[in-house]
Parts: sequence; C-alpha cells; structure tokens
Amino acid sequence: GLATGSTPIGAYKQLADWYKKGDIDFSEVSTYNLDEYRGLSHDDPQSYHYFMRENFFDHINVDLNNTHVPDGSNPDAAAACSEYDKIVAAAGYPDLQLLGIGNNGHIGFNEPDDHFSKGTHCVDLTESTIQANSRLFDSIDDVPRQAYTMGTQTIMYARMILVVANGEAKAQAVHDMCYGPVTPECPASILQLHTNCVVVADEAALSLCE
Repeated sequence: GLATGSTPIGAYKQLADWYKKGDIDFSEVSTYNLDEYRGLSHDDPQSYHYFMRENFFDHINVDLNNTHVPDGSNPDAAAACSEYDKIVAAAGYPDLQLLGIGNNGHIGFNEPDDHFSKGTHCVDLTESTIQANSRLFDSIDDVPRQAYTMGTQTIMYARMILVVANGEAKAQAVHDMCYGPVTPECPASILQLHTNCVVVADEAALSLCE
C-alpha cells in the first residue's frame, strides 16, 4: 500500500536506488495507492497516478499493470469507489501499508469526522488540507475539493502499517495518534488498535511525545 505527498518521496528514492544497485526486485510486486483527487485524469501532472510514475514507478521494474490508484477521472463516485474496493479486496489487502499523517491527523484523505470510514469513498477535503496541498499547485484555487480515498477500515486490514512523519507541524497529530483517545476526530488514532504498526518520525515530529 502506497502513499503520496512530500513525506514518502525520500523512501521512494531510496527504494529506487536499491533497485538500481540490484539489491531489490519489484517485478512481482503489486501496489495499491491510498487515494486520488476526484476529477483529474491519469496524465494530469497534479494527479497521484502521475506522481507515482514520476517519483517511483518509472524508476523501478514494477509491472504497471500491477499498480493501482483510484480512478479520479471517473465522475461516478460510487462506481469508482466500489471498483477500487473490489480490486484491493481481491488482492487480499496490502502486506505493508505506507502512511503519512496530516497536520489534522488525517490518513489517506480520511479527514476528521464523527465516525470512522469503512471502504473507499469520496470525501470533501477540509480547508486545512486544501491549504497544505496548495504548495503543489499553481494556485490554491486549482486544488481539487474532493478525492477518492481508502477508508480507515480498509487501511486497518493491512498486515503491517508504517507511518512516516517529519517536522514540527506534525507534532500534535503524532502525539494524538499515539497517545490521544481513539476517535474519528483524529483518524490516525485508530492505528493504536492495529497489532503491527510502526511509526518513523524525526525529533521535531516527536517533540510532544514523552
């Protein structure tokens, strides 16, 4: 299971370097991304399909037929989400799910809410998430307002979860993920209930953790 955004780029670069050195082989690997902006075609430079090719897939020997990202170009949200759920379930769910964490505790695009989500679904992005992601667009007005994302229940089906966080801006979210109450107001807090979850973070992101 793969994530996007600035956090995992270093990990993807390292994996690509290991591949180039002959230390790792991706020919039999299947990948499943967490999310995709609704309304963007696969070839849109701001889409996560494009991001994954540019930052990872084009640098390794993975079979692109074995890489999966929600279809943001499908305007039928129910159909797009149902189809992606079927793909992930048919594969038996990820052996390893890589996650970042948002400043507000979101994982994937599962935003703070009054309930934990189940399967893949369409979400309205919060203003804080739109603001955070606007650095990757020419203008904040260009940031899509909706996305398709795996639900928290789907994420929890992964056999192992690896959360990566860096920077002081993530400190409160990391603290609440690890030590706060399990509540959908901090979606990442559900990871406390996973039996095999590892958090890798820098000193700044851990600054509020004892």
